[in-house]
Amino acid sequence: MNGIVLLFALGLVCFFFEVIIPGAVLGILGAILMLIGCGIAFAEYGLHGGMVATLLAIASSGLMLWAEFFLLPKTKFGKKLFLQSAIAGKSQPDPAESTAVVGQIGETLTTLAPSGFVLVGGRRYEASSQSGLLPQGAAIKVTGLDNFRLTVTKL
Repeated sequence: MNGIVLLFALGLVCFFFEVIIPGAVLGILGAILMLIGCGIAFAEYGLHGGMVATLLAIASSGLMLWAEFFLLPKTKFGKKLFLQSAIAGKSQPDPAESTAVVGQIGETLTTLAPSGFVLVGGRRYEASSQSGLLPQGAAIKVTGLDNFRLTVTKL
């Protein structure tokens, strides 16, 4: 009986440190220890004792995971381990509003073959030409807005 309890306790300790130490090694080791404990319980105490040990292993593992993911982040120690803020920065500026640029007239800043940069309303945008190759300085009209670039045609 002491061996089963010791294996369960070591398994739970491994589960606890799994959250703190990266990698799945401790979680797998904890699961193996608890499975060995359940196997010993089946061998020593029969079907009834093994089922009780298995239910205790599942319940204690679930309780440990609940404590780690719901109680630990609220403690002073847990706040050091878990991310508390979100990153709000962007790697790319917001694309233009379609109502503000569609139908506007502009000019190409680079050769559009078929993509490049255009100047519309004093702002520089990445654009794609539907009219094929457009030279630098060509007059264009904005016909649409794709994910991160304008769709333009030659005037």
